[in-house]
Amino acid sequence: MALSLHKDLKQMDSSKYVRYTPEQVEALERVYTECPKPSSMRRQQLIRECPILCNIEPKQIKVWFQNRRCREKQRKEASRLQTVNRKLTAMNKLLMEENERLQKQVSQLVYENGYMKTQLQNASVATTDNSCESVVTNGQHQHNPTPPHPQRDANNPAGLLAIAEETLAEFLSKATGTAVDWVQMLGMKPGPDSIGIVAVSHNCSGVAARACGLVSLEPTEVAEILKDRPSWYRDCRCLEILTVLPTGNGGTIELIYMQTYAPTTLASARDFWTLRYTTGLEDGSLVICERSLTPSMGGPAGPPAPNFVRAEMLPSGYLIRPCDGGGSIIHIVDHVDLDAWSVPEVLRPLYESSKILAQKMTIAALRHIRQISQETSGEVVYGGGRQPAVLRAFSQRLSRGFNDAVNGFADDGWSMMSSDGVEDVTIVINSSPSKLLGSHINSTLLSTLGGGVLCAKASMLLQNVPPALLVRFLREHRSEWADSGVDAYSASSLKVNPYAVPGPRIGGYSGSQVILPLAHTVEHEEFLEVIRLEGHGFAQEDPILSRDMYLLQLCSGVDENAAGSCAQLVFAPIDESFADDVPLLPSGFRVTPLDPKTDSPAATRTLDLASALEGPGGARPAGETASNAYNLRSVLTIAFQFTYENHLRENVAAMARQYVRSVVASVQRVAMAIAPSRLSSHVGLKPPPGSPEALTLARWICRSYKFHTGAELLRTDSQAGDSLLKLLWHHNDAIMCCSLKASPVFTFANQAGLDMLETTLFALQDIMLDRILDEGGRKMLCSEFPKIMQQGFVYLPAGVCVSSMGRPISYEQAVAWKVLNEEDNIHCLAFMFMSWSFL
Repeated sequence: MALSLHKDLKQMDSSKYVRYTPEQVEALERVYTECPKPSSMRRQQLIRECPILCNIEPKQIKVWFQNRRCREKQRKEASRLQTVNRKLTAMNKLLMEENERLQKQVSQLVYENGYMKTQLQNASVATTDNSCESVVTNGQHQHNPTPPHPQRDANNPAGLLAIAEETLAEFLSKATGTAVDWVQMLGMKPGPDSIGIVAVSHNCSGVAARACGLVSLEPTEVAEILKDRPSWYRDCRCLEILTVLPTGNGGTIELIYMQTYAPTTLASARDFWTLRYTTGLEDGSLVICERSLTPSMGGPAGPPAPNFVRAEMLPSGYLIRPCDGGGSIIHIVDHVDLDAWSVPEVLRPLYESSKILAQKMTIAALRHIRQISQETSGEVVYGGGRQPAVLRAFSQRLSRGFNDAVNGFADDGWSMMSSDGVEDVTIVINSSPSKLLGSHINSTLLSTLGGGVLCAKASMLLQNVPPALLVRFLREHRSEWADSGVDAYSASSLKVNPYAVPGPRIGGYSGSQVILPLAHTVEHEEFLEVIRLEGHGFAQEDPILSRDMYLLQLCSGVDENAAGSCAQLVFAPIDESFADDVPLLPSGFRVTPLDPKTDSPAATRTLDLASALEGPGGARPAGETASNAYNLRSVLTIAFQFTYENHLRENVAAMARQYVRSVVASVQRVAMAIAPSRLSSHVGLKPPPGSPEALTLARWICRSYKFHTGAELLRTDSQAGDSLLKLLWHHNDAIMCCSLKASPVFTFANQAGLDMLETTLFALQDIMLDRILDEGGRKMLCSEFPKIMQQGFVYLPAGVCVSSMGRPISYEQAVAWKVLNEEDNIHCLAFMFMSWSFL
């Protein structure tokens, strides 16, 4: 009996489990690489085509593919967890080192505090004792730079090596020691996926910033990226390596000349003469450190280049340490003296703020490395058939072209044009713009047409306007400041010929724009996109201008929480072909905060529904006045470029001057309208004519939902207006209202709704309902609309819609209902999209 049972179990096992031969596994693996989830028909076809699989049933092959997919999923998850574990281990090590450094800093400060107390007590007892002054001087001497050493002479290799070794020691003391008092920047939380630990200097000469972070690139790769400063430092105009000297320890010494752009038209650019030392440490780390060569070291003693101010780089650099299991830990220190006294007093914060330096250089370097790291690993996928490197090149060309226009260097061919007696707008011309446009423009065509590029630019000070908020408004509401005729002719200049003249024209654009996203950086601090300006109304004899026009646009710095961040909107006309080498003439806006030298966080606030949510229990402390909460100043720089022919140069100059003045006036009106300081704590977005206040609308939405569906929209015990509005605003599902017009537009959305549509309350009222629904969604809504009007609501099945940025969004269910006012008349239509996510 036992023998029979054993035999039956053995037969069951043999029928349930199949032992595949290596040849069979190889055949199945080949199919798996092509199709991990084959259909039943494909599995049967596989058995017919592969004789070695003929003894295996289709059901068993189905099980094999299921198990194979499961193993693949487990392998990927194990690999992901191992990567996360390595990141956490490295971050833990970094945080422990940072904690140790901070403890040393605290101990040093406690010691210095006690020492100074003792000296003050002694001074009160014997004020005539000169020994105190001597002791205090000696106690402070440790913070002074090392006095010049006789061997520190840049005119011979031994002197250069001495300077290099001294630079290395000073840099390491800043990167990992207590040579500088570092204060961590707010909002920079450490973590395996964060930008890193970022700190700014406190009470040191010049301005300095420091960062530590993790990337999944090897140290040598990181070093090559960081040394290529023009690829990530947008303010770097040029970097020329004049001399390369090998050192005995396997390192290199480079003598470098670097020029950086000025951020506005109101200041001069900077240049640097530096020594850069690249070497390895005993623990396997790589170090790249750099400092200025001053005349006392034997460096260049002559004046800086025309239109430049000589700046000094104090010992700075990068410490790149290998991580166990791959990747690198990076320590970055940027420490410069930008000669702030050479600029007008109102602009000195731009040259005295460590936060601005951190955003421009330190954080920019970390973000660039992380971007390349994720692109290399395949984590970042862009549409449009463009490689990430090509899209990065477009961003760099736009930023560089705008900087060239703002600065107008003579060696690029720019020269000043006489003014019309009013100095508010500066006009510069370039009759040989091939350097700006690249080799795309034929030199013969230039000489034949006889023309060039003209730039009209201006700068102005803004009060109480957050840079991110202003740039977002300019991006989303182009019709508020742009002239459609100038847009049309600027865009068409590259279609007809390189020197078409912008000017007034009958007809134009409808004022509507469509944003087509191309790429964005990992942390969404920069967007590259194509703007389609929808054109109609042109004369029949102008078929070129009757088509849509396109702009390549770069938008950055729209995160209001990034202290010291510059916000920028730069665009250039392109044609439909959008070739990789398309010539670009960038124009646009830059808003740079004049960050006061304080350690307090800058107040941030947007003109949206949150204004109505801030009461005594809101984010704004009670008793805080608008004057001290929003005492923000920034400098706005505007530059617009146009092409011209020589015989029409004066006409184009007059048009450009007038156009920029109109843009300035428009921006001033916008700035006054959106300045948060002009809002009371209970004023929300100005509603459209005939619309209720936010509190009333929230009550109508919730009451109508319960009336039609019989269920509560919000779970709350209190029906007070403020409480109801806050609950609606913070509801997890996307809730939005649209008008009941022939072309319905959105009039309200809660925070989840704005996130889903990727817009703000400003731009929401420009989005039409049919723009976010796909064809299936429009058909479904049309078929269900009579039901909504009859019974008051309808449940819609799962579907897909698109955001204002063109990104597809899936949702599990949606409900639409009529919103009734106090007289039970239909006010609008409300939608709620549940469990939505970007695809």
